[in-house]
Amino acid sequence: MRKIILFPVFLLVVITAFSQTQEENGIIYIKHPYIDVVNKTAAAYLKKDMATNVVIYSDTAKFWISGWAKPIAIKDAFKEWASDFDFYSDIKVTTVGYPDYLHYKDKDQKVVQSWWSWSGKSKKTGEVVKIDFVQFDDFNTAGKIVFESLYGDFSKMVKN
Repeated sequence: MRKIILFPVFLLVVITAFSQTQEENGIIYIKHPYIDVVNKTAAAYLKKDMATNVVIYSDTAKFWISGWAKPIAIKDAFKEWASDFDFYSDIKVTTVGYPDYLHYKDKDQKVVQSWWSWSGKSKKTGEVVKIDFVQFDDFNTAGKIVFESLYGDFSKMVKN
C-alpha cells in the first residue's frame, strides 16, 4: 500500500521538475564600456581625483556599504573616500578576477558586478589593513552610476 501511494507522489515530483521552462533575463558581458567606467572610478579614487568621479556619477546617486543603516548621497561619499587618505597611506585597490556587466531584461537594469581588494597602511598603528569586497554599480540610461553598493568587512577600516 505504501509503495502504491509513494509512486504517484514521486511521479508528480519528477514531472513537475521537468516541466519547468527556461527563460533568459538578460545578457552578461565580460567586456563593456560600463566596466571601463567602474575601473575609472577606482583609478580616480586612488589619484584623489574627485572631479572625474563627479562626471561619472549621477547628481542624485547613492552610496552604501555593508554595515550601514542606509545609503548616503554621493557627494557625502566623495568626502568619505577622501578621508581614507587622512588615516591610511599606501592605499591600493586591485581587481580580483574580472568584472561582469549584467544587462537585465526586467526593468532594463544595467549593473556592473566587480570584485576588489582594498589595502592601506594605518598612519596611527602601522598595521596593513586588507578588505576584500564585491561592488555593484547600477547605471541609468545616460550611462551614469546611480547607485553603488559594497559588501565586505569594512569594520577593519578604523578612522580615528
